[in-house]
Amino acid sequence: MDVAIPYLGESLALLTAVVWAFAVILFKKSGETVHPIALNSFKNLLAVVLFIPTIWLFGETLLHPVPAHVYILLLLSGAIGIGIGDTLFFKCLNLLGAGLTAIVDCLYSPFIIGLSIIWLKESLTLLQIVGALVIISSIMIATGITGRERISRKNLVKGILYGLLALAAMAVSIVMIKPLLEQSPLLWAIEIRLFGGVMALVLILIFHPVRRTIIASLFSHHSWIYTISGSFFGAYVAMFVWLAGMKYTQASIAAALNQTSTIFIFIFAAFFLKEPINLKRTIGIILAFIGSFLVLFG
Repeated sequence: MDVAIPYLGESLALLTAVVWAFAVILFKKSGETVHPIALNSFKNLLAVVLFIPTIWLFGETLLHPVPAHVYILLLLSGAIGIGIGDTLFFKCLNLLGAGLTAIVDCLYSPFIIGLSIIWLKESLTLLQIVGALVIISSIMIATGITGRERISRKNLVKGILYGLLALAAMAVSIVMIKPLLEQSPLLWAIEIRLFGGVMALVLILIFHPVRRTIIASLFSHHSWIYTISGSFFGAYVAMFVWLAGMKYTQASIAAALNQTSTIFIFIFAAFFLKEPINLKRTIGIILAFIGSFLVLFG
């Protein structure tokens, strides 16, 4: 599925931001009753099932004649980024809410760019460094707690920690396979990564002491609409356009355009979830967007 359309990767990366922002709102609603591990397991299983006919429709195959180490890398990428990273992201989302999570998520670009420099030898300019520092500043400002906030200091710290670990896992998982994405069928690569994520979650559930409770939370009738729709947009649609954007443009450029999801999540959270918009959050979101802009065009 190789195409030569100008700015295809950039357009797909921007579309990812919108789709992911909408999915985050749905995941936040689902996460009110569904455990993060159960939610992540369901979304990945749904995506695995949906990508099988998608692969067939695009004329690709589930098994691709490549060396074994390619399969291992893709499976490992899925285990780290999808199995572990997405679970940690859902825990962060439950603790911080969509608005603050979106601001913390702005560190995704610096993580991707830092790893791209180390592993892929992509360059970093002074403006990109400034942009990363601006993003970090935005988080410090936006997460300052006042007496009117509905989140405790303990949950704030835990949420930020979960968010940082999630972003680190996602960044490592995508940069480690960036060269493979440029040479591999896209849908096949997505499916193998999803298998890796599912395998990791199955192992986690097998050894988790309260696995029955975790699985039972998935069957809450209050959230099944949000769980299914969030999984469809977040794991199927967003996964497709995200990796396609990474495939057809530089990892650093795609990551920065993905980052505009911060703006969309902030707006959607205020509109759909009625999360508060105060001065600190507004300044934080503006700085986060400026930082992402500098990272992109620096």
